[in-house]
Amino acid sequence: MNANTSRSNGEKRPQTVRINHRIRVPEVRVIASDGSQLGILATSEAIRLADEQGLDLIEVNAKADPPVCKISDFGKMKYEEKKKASEAKKKQTVIEVKELQIRPKTDDHDLEVKANHAKGFLSDGNKVRITCKMRGREITHPEQAHKQFQQLLTLLGQVTIEVPPKMEGRTMFIQIAPSK
Repeated sequence: MNANTSRSNGEKRPQTVRINHRIRVPEVRVIASDGSQLGILATSEAIRLADEQGLDLIEVNAKADPPVCKISDFGKMKYEEKKKASEAKKKQTVIEVKELQIRPKTDDHDLEVKANHAKGFLSDGNKVRITCKMRGREITHPEQAHKQFQQLLTLLGQVTIEVPPKMEGRTMFIQIAPSK
């Protein structure tokens, strides 16, 4: 079983980079530490060249024919990859969907409070899902929920409606995002 195949229990092994004596093919295409091509060499010869320079022979592309290997410092390469991954993680933004719950008979002042909460969420760059739960006979008057949503939207001002009012069982919801 190689590094890319799955185990019998469905779990995948982490893909590992083969270095030095773990490279078991007869010949490899070698790239020098300065980036120049050294051509196709026997694996043992390539490992010897890397040892002479005090570096490692790292398999870069195992799927090529013959596999491509680079003479480089493996520890330095791992450090740079880790640094790149942490930079990418810093730059990504996570958008959460915050939820507010109302009822068809929620009073005006309470709607204003909910609108202020929603404004805070939207100003943070999050999306807001407003859910109106109906109990008992309230389900026969879905227009009340629509009216509550309209009142909230007028209190919020300019927002983007991502999901228009939609019924799901006894709840109606709408999803909004900050306007661009």
